[in-house]
Parts: sequence; C-alpha cells; structure tokens
Amino acid sequence: MTIEKLCSKFRNVYGKVANREHCFDGIPITKNVHDNHFCAVNARFLAIVTESAGGGSFLVIPLEQTGRIEPNYPKVCGHQGNVLDIKWNPFIDNIIASCSEDTSVRIWEIPEGGLKRNMTEALLELHGHSRRVGLVEWHPTTNNILFSAGYDYKVLIWNLDVGEPVKMIDCHTDVILCMSFNTDGSLLTTTCKDKKLRVIEPRSGRVLQEANCKNHRVNRVVFLGNMKRLLTTGVSRWNTRQIALWDQEDLSMPLIEEEIDGLSGLLFPFYDADTHMLYLAGKGDGNIRYYEISTEKPYLSYLMEFRSPAPQKGLGVMPKHGLDVSACEVFRFYKLVTLKGLIEPISMIVPRRSDSYQEDIYPMTPGTEPALTPDEWLGGINRDPVLMSLKEGYKKSSKMVFKAPVKEKKSVVVNGIDLLENVPPRTENELLRMFFRQQDEIRRLKEELAHKDIRIRQLQLELKNLRNSPKNC
Repeated sequence: MTIEKLCSKFRNVYGKVANREHCFDGIPITKNVHDNHFCAVNARFLAIVTESAGGGSFLVIPLEQTGRIEPNYPKVCGHQGNVLDIKWNPFIDNIIASCSEDTSVRIWEIPEGGLKRNMTEALLELHGHSRRVGLVEWHPTTNNILFSAGYDYKVLIWNLDVGEPVKMIDCHTDVILCMSFNTDGSLLTTTCKDKKLRVIEPRSGRVLQEANCKNHRVNRVVFLGNMKRLLTTGVSRWNTRQIALWDQEDLSMPLIEEEIDGLSGLLFPFYDADTHMLYLAGKGDGNIRYYEISTEKPYLSYLMEFRSPAPQKGLGVMPKHGLDVSACEVFRFYKLVTLKGLIEPISMIVPRRSDSYQEDIYPMTPGTEPALTPDEWLGGINRDPVLMSLKEGYKKSSKMVFKAPVKEKKSVVVNGIDLLENVPPRTENELLRMFFRQQDEIRRLKEELAHKDIRIRQLQLELKNLRNSPKNC
C-alpha cells in the first residue's frame, strides 16, 4: 500500500467535542503543577486527580454517569501526600495504581458501579522509594507487573503477585520525566532531567542506547509501535517547542527534528499504532495537532489541527476497545479544563458514508488478555500482545481478578540494597512524608499489639479453665 493511499485515509480526520450533557462537570481538578495528565480512563471508569486538603485524592466516576458531579462525591483518599500519577490496569478494568508525594505506590480495587463512600484502604501499599514517586506504568503484555519512577532517580519493577519490588533500574542521574514501552514490553525508553534519552532492557537495567540531547532538550518520549522508532517532544536551543524522530538502535542523531511553535507549554505525544497517527497536545493551550507516521522519508506527514479556546491541563486516552466503532471513532481524548472544572471528551472521527464496519481503520488490536505471567516475563520471555477484533463491538468484561498477596516482610531488598533503610530527609516535605509513614507504621504496630494482647488474654483464660477443671479419672 502506498503512502499516498494511507494519507488519503486519514487526511480528513476531525475532532468532535461531546455535548455538554456528555461531559463531566463540577470537578475540582488538581492545581498541582507536576507535568502529568492527572487523568486515566478505560472502558468503564474515568479517574481524575482532585484538589483536596490533608493528603492526595482522586475521583473515580463510571463513564455513563455524565453531567454535574456532586461536591461531596466519594473519593479515593488514602495517600498522605499529593497524588502525582494514576493508571488503570490494562487487563483488570477495576484495578488502578496511584503514586504520590508520600513516597508510596498504591493499588486500589474499585467496586462495581463505582464508589459509594470514600475509599481509604488500598489493596496494596508499596513502599520502596525514598523520595516522592512521580510516574507509574503498567507493563503492556504482562499481568501484575508495574513500573514506578521516583525522585530518588530509581525505577522500581513491582511484581504484584508477591507485592514486592523485584528489580531496580538505577542508571539515571536526575528526575525521570517519562517512561514508554515498545509493543511487547521488552524495551523501556525514558527521558530524564539530565537531558538524556535512554533505551533500556528493563529486566537487567542495562542501557542499550543513550542520546545526550543538548540541542533538543527532551521532555516526553513515545515508542512508535513496531517501527523501531522513538518520537520525543522537547525544547530547542532557541526555546521553541519541537519534536524529534529517532532510530531506537542508533540514538547518535535524530532522523528528523521539526519545530512546532514558540509556545512554552509541554507537548504531550500520543501514538496510535493501529492508524500510525501521532497526536501532539500542548499543555496550557487548546490545540491538538495530528500527523501520520511512515517508515520512509519524510517520515512525518502533517494532517490537521483540532482547535479549542479552552486550555488543557492534561488528557486521558480511551483504550481502543472502548471506542465507538459505529461512528468511525479512531481515538478519544478526555480533556481536563481546570478553569471550568470540566472533563470534555473529544472524539477523533474518520468521515465515512457507510454504516458498515470499516475494517481498514480497525485492524486487530491489543485486547484485555495478558500474554504473560509475571514469572514468565521475569524469566526472560517476550510475547506480543494478545490481539482482538473490534468488529462485534467490545462488550465482554475481563475474567481476570486481582488477588492481593499477604505481606509479612518489613524490609525491601533489591539488588542487595534495602530500599527502606533510613534515608535522611533532604527537605521539609520529605521530613513530613517520613513522619506520616512512621505514624502509619506506629498505628499498624499498635493494632497488631492490641490483637496480640487480646489473644494472650484468651489463651490465659483457656489455661486457667484447664487448670480449674476436675481431672479425668
């Protein structure tokens, strides 16, 4: 198929904003300036990080519950510090991971139909970082493998079957800004405040490729499916926003660099491997540009731009199986409009006259079944995602259930280092987080002690009864 034919297929894609009654209104969106989306969406729920006093919280709203959200709507509010990132499990649609300034990562199970009251108890509390945790990412093909990146410059790989970190990637010299996986999850790419772009083999932590981006200060990176290409967004030496395309096996020089505009907000890249379309959304402006990517020059073909006067703080993206195929919808954003407390769905639609299923724009796509178990992946096996067709309209619910492991261990040793050893706090915020963590630990120990006291008294009574009972002849 020629590039011209490919281009003609998507050159008229347009963005359609949902009617006001299909938006989510009255949401106190967080005012945190951390460069994340603060939003996660799947085929059942929308989750948004909110502004709240006394710790971090986020809302989880069933997708059908559109319109105005009540001010006292229940929240997920177990963190002691601001929530910095949230991500839905790709294989179990009521499991969500969150990370926070309180140095913890937590796994939550959302009940059927959403929350009826505030949720404070997580299924799993994961402690291993010594400073706040800025990013979480689920492995794309393996169930229950989660990656977290902290301000301690470390990436921890968690096996949620055991509730412990099993690997530590310790090659960064500053704060990690972004993580992205290739299709089968055998490679991880990161951007970092040290101005380096890295391609890493995650199980060994080995850096396979590294680019020192002095002219193009990288902020965000995304793997372009199976094209063996990476796309980064960043800032040029003249402080203009730009994108760069890289060969993942040779990061010595970008294949192309292209200046976008002179605005200052971060550029968030989103890639759709099914349509080979790249979307660029600017933080703080209302525009979403879209391009088509090909393996041959010129690599990047500009298609069109969706424009809106309302600035976006972040954007959630609906997984493929949650799209409306009858409307020829190929991508859907959930746009956070902070000033209005509004979440606005934006559908990217391919205009077609026919009502029948359009197979050319909906190829087989990664579904909701994992290809690997944690032990298989940790043992060195790689597998492509399990694909599914969208032809019948995706309705089946996931059969998988998350089982939280019973945790006994108090130390967390990875690569021979105890991650929970006393790391001296460097700032007042860290001191507060350490204080809250110790308060939690003291509360748990007191509860444990109280249970043991009761058990001791029960055993003493039983012993007394045995002694006082008449002896059998």
